[in-house]
Amino acid sequence: MTTPLPTFEDVSEAAARISGHAHRTPVLRSRMIDRELGVQVLFKCENLQRMGAFKFRGAFNALSRFTPEQRRAGVVAYSSGNHAQAVALSARILGIPATIVMPRDAPAVKVAATQGYGGRVVTYDRYGEDREAIGAALVERHGLTLVPPYDHPDVVAGQGTAAMELFEETGPLDALFVPLGGGGLLSGTVLAAGALAPGCRLYGVEPAAGNDAQQSLREGRIVHIPTPHTIADGAQVTHIGALNFRILRAAAPEVVTAEDAGLVEAMRMFAMYMKLIVEPTGCLGLAALRTHAEALHGRRVGVLVSGGNIDPARFAELLAAPTAP
Repeated sequence: MTTPLPTFEDVSEAAARISGHAHRTPVLRSRMIDRELGVQVLFKCENLQRMGAFKFRGAFNALSRFTPEQRRAGVVAYSSGNHAQAVALSARILGIPATIVMPRDAPAVKVAATQGYGGRVVTYDRYGEDREAIGAALVERHGLTLVPPYDHPDVVAGQGTAAMELFEETGPLDALFVPLGGGGLLSGTVLAAGALAPGCRLYGVEPAAGNDAQQSLREGRIVHIPTPHTIADGAQVTHIGALNFRILRAAAPEVVTAEDAGLVEAMRMFAMYMKLIVEPTGCLGLAALRTHAEALHGRRVGVLVSGGNIDPARFAELLAAPTAP
């Protein structure tokens, strides 16, 4: 049975559901970045969201809709880090036991935070094991409810509230750059933009090493790839979600890519010009905008900054690397 696609009404209902729990994150500007790129850039700073990423929106929206029976049995999720933390924190707020399947090489700061929120962490090898199969086995064995990181209508609706808030504050934009992994954030953004800013040109941004969504939209089918090697661990996925693919195929946003070196340079810009700590995945939008700025000269452009969860030592290591010529 095909899952019905979420709508903007679902995004609006999610906004009401998460109100008072999720932060309404700020929209920030930088004159230095505007001057350097020749565009007016408005940054939606989800790195300042609860648990440090937009993922809290979708996770809390999904868990808040659990039945009493589901709440008693508990939730299971799989994630490299941000969805893990989001589910663990949402579960703690709502009094739901949480089991999180995380790769063994997930950033230590994300694993520690997930455990700190009360989540029970089960680890696996992301290059040799199937996290979806592990999650399905836990559902079968313990009667848990699975909340996947992006391929779920309540998750998509919750993620769409970030763009909804952005458009409510800024009005229509000429373009909006959105990090793209499994497609939950971009799918939710499509729903918000369709209702609030239909003239806004949407760009989904993947790591260059993992452009599975770009390939999928070009070929008209979901393309599976090996786990990509990239510093953008939040977008280190092997395929786009089935629900998300249906939404994005109908909306046809432009999908572009960013190299790891560009992510590091964007991290440096956030730190120098805006005093913000942004994880590599959260830098996908700015990194892509830097390469497309000439075509958008003088326009009002939004950038969704998806998260800021990075180990301080790793952050310092990446910024200490020599700047590319």
